[in-house]
Amino acid sequence: MTYAAIAREKAAAVERTGQLGEGSAGSLVVARFFIEGFGNAEQRAHWLPRLASVAISEPRVGAHPKLLTTRAVQDLDGYCISGEKAWVTNGPLADVFIVFAVTSVEGGRKRYGALLVPRDTSGLTIDEAPQYRALAPSRHCGLKLDCCRVPRSALLGRPSTAYETMALPFRDVEDAVGTCGWLGAFRFLRTRFAPCAESDAAKLSLGGIVGLIAVFAAAVEVVVAALDDGDLACHGPALVGLRVLATIILQRVRVHRDEFGPASDNAVERLFSDLDVSLSIARGPRQARQARLAG
Repeated sequence: MTYAAIAREKAAAVERTGQLGEGSAGSLVVARFFIEGFGNAEQRAHWLPRLASVAISEPRVGAHPKLLTTRAVQDLDGYCISGEKAWVTNGPLADVFIVFAVTSVEGGRKRYGALLVPRDTSGLTIDEAPQYRALAPSRHCGLKLDCCRVPRSALLGRPSTAYETMALPFRDVEDAVGTCGWLGAFRFLRTRFAPCAESDAAKLSLGGIVGLIAVFAAAVEVVVAALDDGDLACHGPALVGLRVLATIILQRVRVHRDEFGPASDNAVERLFSDLDVSLSIARGPRQARQARLAG
């Protein structure tokens, strides 16, 4: 399945339901990027039909490579993985977790491997805690790994290169597909507000929002096409611009709602909250990238 098809399916699902966590895009992207992109023939044959989740972030430190502490110690039989992971999207439903763990330290620098850890692995605990309830109906969890043993064949991709070859590029892949979720959300809000646009001022305001959404949609198509063409690296500034434009559209939508209604709409409030959460994820690194565009 192409990234473009996944992204369009995501946009349609969110537009239809008004729920930013709707659809299977997250799991499909994980499978498409990690397993199809880095797995060997045996790994692809075994795991591609199943639901996979990626586990990089850890409690209190996020996904910063200098601060992650989950370790995978290699021995003759494979790896023993110990540590804790947080904010694992679709984890409660996953058949397998792609766990990022420190496999070595070279010159004081942590090196990472990505390991396939089946759900039924001994020592693995899945914690679907209340603090992971954002972006419904998708579900999130934490993981605790107490010497989870996996064979050497569980290693995905080349040894000790997972962070730079997988984790870092995956941020842009997530961002590119995620923009389609925002597009679906904005289209849902546009439809929700249309019945209240009776006055000339309301029509002028909503018309401006519709125009911005059209610009956003055109840019999203370019970015997602670049993802399938393997050319996303050349569109980094466009990804930054889409995030900025999404923030502007959300601000305009909020002002419009406050001035013209609807006065009370639980679906709108829930979607506002989910958009705030989505736009705040990894805000620091993304703002740093935005600042670098200034030259």
